[in-house]
Amino acid sequence: MVSTTERPKGFGHNYIATNRFYVEMESELKASFSECSGLDVQIDKDVYFEGGVNEQQRVFLKQTKFGDITLKRGLSDDLTFWDWLNKLLGGQPERRDMNILLFNQAGETLQAWVLHGAIPIGWRTPTLKADSNGVAIEELTITYEGLSVKTSGVGGVTTDLKRKADGYFSSGAS
Repeated sequence: MVSTTERPKGFGHNYIATNRFYVEMESELKASFSECSGLDVQIDKDVYFEGGVNEQQRVFLKQTKFGDITLKRGLSDDLTFWDWLNKLLGGQPERRDMNILLFNQAGETLQAWVLHGAIPIGWRTPTLKADSNGVAIEELTITYEGLSVKTSGVGGVTTDLKRKADGYFSSGAS
């Protein structure tokens, strides 16, 4: 039996609600979104079976794939993301590092997903209907080249990764 003063192992985690998050670019909070989906990592694999070894399989890891992220928010007069996409449409793609920051109820940043080399690949406006009274929701789809996760701290999460001349990221270590 566990006493009321002791916590069982694994109960010291700081669980957080999913409803308080922001998107940060260039060390500045750019927007509050109502929904963020698609933040995932998948690693391809090949599975081989050895002759005569029936109780196990061999797994060889291949490339890592990052899912595209869809951000949704109420339509506003803030054109930050449209301007970013519009540069791409004009032939001037601009890759940026961006942070998706998750806050606790006290307003402290508990976790940040740092998207490296992010670029918009889709933008959608809401369906406009004269007989509707719903909130107009815009969607932005982002793809990215790499991901890191930071915990604790406050806003302005910075990354030590820099793009090298060959287009890949380096931690700066030789």
